[in-house]
Amino acid sequence: MADQSGVNDSVLATLIFLTKRVREAATASEIQFLLVNESQSLIPYRQAVYWEAGRGVQIVSGVTSFEQHSPYVQWLEKWFRAGKERKQDVSAMVADLSALGEGDLSWEEWLPRYLLTIDLKGKDNYPGGRVLFARDTPFSQQETTMLCEWCDTWRDQYRHSYRKSWRQRLGSAYKSPTKTLLTRAVSIAVLASISVYPVQLSVLAPAELIPLNPSVVRAPMDGVVDQMLVKPNERVINGQPLLQFDQAALNNRLEVARRSLVTAETEYRQRAQQALFDPESKAKLSVLQSQIKERQIEVAFLVELFSRSQVVSPRAGLVIYNDPSEWVGRPVVTGERVLLVADEKEVQVEAWLSPSDMIGLEDETEARLFLSADPTTPVIAHLSYISYQPELRPDGLYAYRIRAQLTENGDLPRIGLKGTARLEGDRVPLIYWVLRRPWAAFRGWAGI
Repeated sequence: MADQSGVNDSVLATLIFLTKRVREAATASEIQFLLVNESQSLIPYRQAVYWEAGRGVQIVSGVTSFEQHSPYVQWLEKWFRAGKERKQDVSAMVADLSALGEGDLSWEEWLPRYLLTIDLKGKDNYPGGRVLFARDTPFSQQETTMLCEWCDTWRDQYRHSYRKSWRQRLGSAYKSPTKTLLTRAVSIAVLASISVYPVQLSVLAPAELIPLNPSVVRAPMDGVVDQMLVKPNERVINGQPLLQFDQAALNNRLEVARRSLVTAETEYRQRAQQALFDPESKAKLSVLQSQIKERQIEVAFLVELFSRSQVVSPRAGLVIYNDPSEWVGRPVVTGERVLLVADEKEVQVEAWLSPSDMIGLEDETEARLFLSADPTTPVIAHLSYISYQPELRPDGLYAYRIRAQLTENGDLPRIGLKGTARLEGDRVPLIYWVLRRPWAAFRGWAGI
């Protein structure tokens, strides 16, 4: 009796020690490790496996990791799923596999002869599971009772640290294959329904606000810009001087032309006096008249050029150009654009759409411009122009030029503000919206 009492005290002390350790465990993996490995100090066994509903085999004694698709684990999965659920919180079943006879001897490859299976009923978030202990000798009633008590304590601690997997949160992990198949079928049907749901196809493009119908001020002649008379973004009136060309060369040419005209007129008067007595001088008068007219035309042309050397504004509005220092001293040719004069109340959106992002866009399609300066308030516009083919941008990339006119009146954003334009196309299935770019990239890579 004393020896039996000593054994019971030792087993009880071990159970208390294991209970303390499982309470001090920090993670679910550590708690699982205690179940299949540290239970060896409570009763002897050769193998232990923990299986969890919805997740399958979680841990095997004696190894730190295992292959989930190995034949041994697959056999265990099939064996655990074949077991019947019991209504008790913790229930045990002792089995002698040799009693199966010659009907099914597959167990001989994986397990010892005697098994003890303990069912752990689900509670709260914990879905339940089973623990398998196997050895070569039968399990006694006392060992079974002690293991049930230990597993009950283990389960109460484990369920507090249990976290559902994503499959369990979606409800697709069940112990019943029929329920699993049904859930998968429902999930596929839901995904199929969502994939054909119509959504608005849209693309994003860098954009900015530009003037609508601006007046372009071009160089009226070949020359060098002497000074810019207005600053960028300055408001001007009609006829106000904008820039001044260098007049030194024009002054020299005009002075030479005037002197040539005076010389021709003097020579003409001399020949006219001589013509009264010299028939030969009279014959040269018509040639001198032509030279005088030629000099007069040249002088008039240079006077006109001189008047153009100071360029004036063709209208009232806002002067748009970059930096005055870029133009002072710069030679220009006739027709070269120098600056713009625009009405700040007439604004439009200009966007550049990459060829890979080009979708079916129609006139009057709505475009929303989200300015970098104010991304919370979109600027609404409607498409008015789409270039026929991509154009080379200043950054060296080709893109379609798109313009849209604003639909709002009142306080408009300042010309030159940049942002991102959202262009809307046709309504398409959600699956097309998701896979359009990846499929286009794959076809470009695969060449199909």
